[in-house]
Amino acid sequence: MNINWLELADHVIAGKEISDQQALSILNCPDEELLLLLHGAYQIRKHYYGNKVKLNMIINTKSGLCPENCGYCSQSSISTAPIEKYRMVDKENILRGAEAAYNLKVGTYCIVASGRGPSDKEVDHVVSAVEEIKEKYGLKVCACLGILKPEQATRLKEAGVDRYNHNVNTSKEHHSNITTSHTYDDRVNTVNIAKEAGISPCSGVIVGMKETKEDVVNMARSLKVLDADSIPVNFLHAIDGTLLEGVNELDPRYCLKVLALFRFINPTKEIRISGGREVNLRSLQPLGLYAANSIFVGDYLTTSGQESTADHKMLEDLGFEIDYVATNDRVGV
Repeated sequence: MNINWLELADHVIAGKEISDQQALSILNCPDEELLLLLHGAYQIRKHYYGNKVKLNMIINTKSGLCPENCGYCSQSSISTAPIEKYRMVDKENILRGAEAAYNLKVGTYCIVASGRGPSDKEVDHVVSAVEEIKEKYGLKVCACLGILKPEQATRLKEAGVDRYNHNVNTSKEHHSNITTSHTYDDRVNTVNIAKEAGISPCSGVIVGMKETKEDVVNMARSLKVLDADSIPVNFLHAIDGTLLEGVNELDPRYCLKVLALFRFINPTKEIRISGGREVNLRSLQPLGLYAANSIFVGDYLTTSGQESTADHKMLEDLGFEIDYVATNDRVGV
């Protein structure tokens, strides 16, 4: 299918959706057309976000000890990966992470904990930390604590949590190949519970888990239906000791096509290049920001990221601007 990528971008900017055939054509884009495809994706990105880039940073507040059996995760009950395991860290550690995020001009600080879902005591702990983070640093806070109950979502909202992350991870059709300890609908339900509490929904995917290209298209479309404000696109960093150990299906050019696809299908949303960026995009990392408008800086959950100074230099070299407000009043960041 011969496509003019700039015309397709104009089609999207005009408020029209791309077809499944066009979506698959993006993933099947010949490598010699890749820069043209990215130019099209960039027109959409520029229309909605200009040259601004949002920075996000994670703190892993609780590691391992998870009863779920997700095949990609080093923290799952079936993983033999030699990771550090610990209960919820104290509030001082969470606040130190917030201070580091503030100093790195990070817009969103992400408080993440392993497990199926938080206990009420763990929610109390996060609430206490968030209230102090808001008072001291004014950071936008995202929580990622697993499956939520409505009353827990309400408490997080009241404490000042701006966003809640719960990734769908893969397509509904492929979900049971990745985990059986919870359903795809469990994940969608948690995102909706956060939305109903007035928290901005964040939900994303992991690409490279033996899914088909049709699955990738379905992921992007399901997140459009879910109306996720922020969409982290992770690329599998296969960890020894997990069920997906040794899986290596991705190359940097395909990863760029995936990012372009998510921009074409979710034109108005924050598209974030997330876990696996360094090992999958490699030297082509800067090109990803012509489609995406957000990245994580620092380390991930149990894997290391690129040095934050290198990320800042990359943005400077691209001529992009960090989307950051240097005051304690960061509404809208």
